[in-house]
Amino acid sequence: MKNHRRLIGGILGLLVASIQIAPVPIAAGQTASLPHPAEKTPLLQRATTKTDSLQPSLCLQQEAELPIQGGKLRGTLFTPTSVKKPPVVLIIAGSGPTDRDGNSPLLPGKNNSLLQLADSLATHGIATLRYDKRGVANSQIKQLREEQMQFSDGVEDVIGWIRWLRQQGFRKIYVAGHSEGSLVGLGAAQTEKISGFISLAGAGRSIDAVLREQFTAGGGPDSLKKLAGRYLDTLLMGQRIAKPHPLLFSLFRPSVQPYMISWLQYDPQELMRALHCAALIIQGTNDLQVKETDARLLAAAKPTATLVLIQHMNHVLKKIDSPVPAVNIASYSNPKLPVMTELVNEITRFVKGKFN
Repeated sequence: MKNHRRLIGGILGLLVASIQIAPVPIAAGQTASLPHPAEKTPLLQRATTKTDSLQPSLCLQQEAELPIQGGKLRGTLFTPTSVKKPPVVLIIAGSGPTDRDGNSPLLPGKNNSLLQLADSLATHGIATLRYDKRGVANSQIKQLREEQMQFSDGVEDVIGWIRWLRQQGFRKIYVAGHSEGSLVGLGAAQTEKISGFISLAGAGRSIDAVLREQFTAGGGPDSLKKLAGRYLDTLLMGQRIAKPHPLLFSLFRPSVQPYMISWLQYDPQELMRALHCAALIIQGTNDLQVKETDARLLAAAKPTATLVLIQHMNHVLKKIDSPVPAVNIASYSNPKLPVMTELVNEITRFVKGKFN
């Protein structure tokens, strides 16, 4: 199928301010056997000047592959050389066709947020694995069809990567999900034994609650908003919508409804409540997409979790002092703006056991 990157990812996409992006779902398939370890290549020490393509200092870079039905998922493992047996954080990208570095082809330029996060954690002696989701960037899938997609496929992929990390010899494995990746990671953490879970700007409500809020806040006639609500009710009952209204077709098109039905079954509060490991919940106060309320709902579901609100941090984990949405959105395409130091420090404290 042509142009997988625009087809795959989270349905919600980036519905912020003036940016309007058509919803696109995660691809289907099942996790297959684990690959053989890839050859490790030493990296040069990182330059002190900021560049679009960061290189972690004093660590090894390993290109990783995870076979799945119809293709392979590809990722990058950063392993610090200064630590004999470092902990590792599996980083799950957010919604839409967001790649392992935190960039999306639906937005101009790059922000490199997840690459920067991995790079910074490496300097603190923490390994990371980040990967391209199904159908995104270098993780292309043969004969991919939208109507076959299920949200649970993304969960199975995370389970596959956790097992891959164990195969590489890692024992202290943490899962960090950004935005929609938080829900995916929570799903995987229900069955896999991990050392800890990290939610980065993760929604604290089920997707139907989030969508209903967006319908209410968005433009358009009230009759159309009510119709969208009825469509969600139909999907929640596991039923299909035969002929969606043309103005709602992008979100409720028949081919994406199986994916949405599966997605609607995942409640982040219920999953957080059932989590059997330590949890760190991080939320920025200048996030246009996910609010502090969501983080507090997750924390309330698991009273033992650590909740951290980072002042001025936006959805792509960068510091934005301005309340102007356009300034905030500009950071989504600015690779020179680093992820916040407070974010890196909080994750480091959690992973190194000062929280748990």
